[in-house]
Amino acid sequence: MIILFIFPSFPSYKRPSVSFQRMGYPYVFRCLSAVTPKKYLIEIVDERFDKINFNKNYDIVGITTYTANAFHAYEIADKFREKGVKVVLGGYHASALPDEAKQHADSVVIGEAEETWPQLLKDFEKGKLKPFYRQTRPVDLSTIPLYDATFIGERSIRNVIQTSRGCPNGCEFCAITNSEFGRRYRTRPIDHVLKELITVPQKNIFFLDPSLTTNVNRTKLLFKKLRNLNKKFLCNGTVNVLSKDDELLRLASEAGCVEWFVGFESLSQENINAIGKRTNVVKEYKIAVKKIHDHGMLVTASFIFGFDGDTKNVFSETLDAAYDMEVDSAGFHILTPYPGTPLFERLEREGRILTKDWSRYRELDSVVFQPKNMTPYELLDGTQYVKKEFFSFNNVVIRSLKTMKIGMYPFIQNALVKNLP
Repeated sequence: MIILFIFPSFPSYKRPSVSFQRMGYPYVFRCLSAVTPKKYLIEIVDERFDKINFNKNYDIVGITTYTANAFHAYEIADKFREKGVKVVLGGYHASALPDEAKQHADSVVIGEAEETWPQLLKDFEKGKLKPFYRQTRPVDLSTIPLYDATFIGERSIRNVIQTSRGCPNGCEFCAITNSEFGRRYRTRPIDHVLKELITVPQKNIFFLDPSLTTNVNRTKLLFKKLRNLNKKFLCNGTVNVLSKDDELLRLASEAGCVEWFVGFESLSQENINAIGKRTNVVKEYKIAVKKIHDHGMLVTASFIFGFDGDTKNVFSETLDAAYDMEVDSAGFHILTPYPGTPLFERLEREGRILTKDWSRYRELDSVVFQPKNMTPYELLDGTQYVKKEFFSFNNVVIRSLKTMKIGMYPFIQNALVKNLP
């Protein structure tokens, strides 16, 4: 029997013209493949790079959904169902709005799927698919089979690894922490992670963990174990740890870390407190950046525009702060109220959701709610202005020359790979 997993493309997505932008198949398919019985043949289509063959005879199709590509995912699902193929929808959007997703699927998987997916396949073989599958408990990451790290493909310039799931912080806007069991922090055994990493053909790794600074002692042990693997990696971390823990930063650098992604989000402590990001103290931002630099690593900062405390001055102030802190790269995003988050629920109560055209829920180039202190156009225009200035040719050259001492990969990323969908 043949299973087809599909990652649908996003609206307005432009297929990359250079192969290095191919970062491999989405991690969810590696997870599902690990718990799929060997009697199934698995095929994967990442529609950002490949085309779907609707004429091939598949037994069951699994489609993962984000909010921005949900409508397109439904179109794909409907096409297969018209041909009599069973379709399963999952992912963040389908989990947040399962009744909506069920209109386009034979079954919907809500939340994590390592335990529900095998049961779904058993029911499928019996011709008794249930409309919904939902785990009653968070997945114990020590019980699932080791992932095949070569599964991501030789053509990718980096591989992805996950050592933990969940984030105890409940940021109002975050689709991860507000998903099923999203705030339940769990870790994989370090020896499992190392066994997976040893099979990875790529030298460059991205750790998918929401934050590698949630359990500092475990992360220090992980970094010590990574020192002999000769890998280069990027990971997420939080200000409260990165601004204080020199030992962690030293171990990270020795282990091969070249870059930290840090969610600064806002320069306003009032905004930070309002969204519930307990790890951020604004006055510690510059300290964190300096410490990371002092240990020979780069910083990519993430900023979000559109919080209730933001005025039209936020754009120039954030741009100036990014320059002053000397961050090496940055992501500038429009606040987006994803379904299932407290932010969406609050803005809907306040009558500030402007559209439920999910294809517009793109935090890079679309405003879907009424900001408090500016118009939607001013929010969009201000965000685009900041990106244009920060990523101007001169600024990119200046930053990239600084990063070349760490190696060519960060240089390429800073110069060319920015704000991709």
